Amino acid sequence: MTHAIKHYKLVVYVPVTHADIVRDAMGNAGAGIIGNYSHCSFSVRGTGRYKPNVGATPFHGTIGNLEMIEEDRIEITMPETAIKQVISAIKSVHPYDEIAYDVYKLTSGF
Repeated sequence: MTHAIKHYKLVVYVPVTHADIVRDAMGNAGAGIIGNYSHCSFSVRGTGRYKPNVGATPFHGTIGNLEMIEEDRIEITMPETAIKQVISAIKSVHPYDEIAYDVYKLTSGF
């Protein structure tokens, strides 16, 4: 009996200026493989809002001020075995000191 490989979707928010760098790093780490294609992802553009507090090292903005920045929400799938490598790859190129990302287990197969 063979066990199907579990797949996950990772969603990460990144400033538009760094979106291509992050997408490439995730693909190079093993995310975004669908059939004979690699580096497959989907993006939606929006506005990220946050207020850096004391101790933060903001990429954009100043401590104590509410900030807004244009970001891409990048969605990409990956096998369970690639999760740690993909998150590590994101952290190596993402400009934020605190990175907002989510990982979801997919119930449908590939």
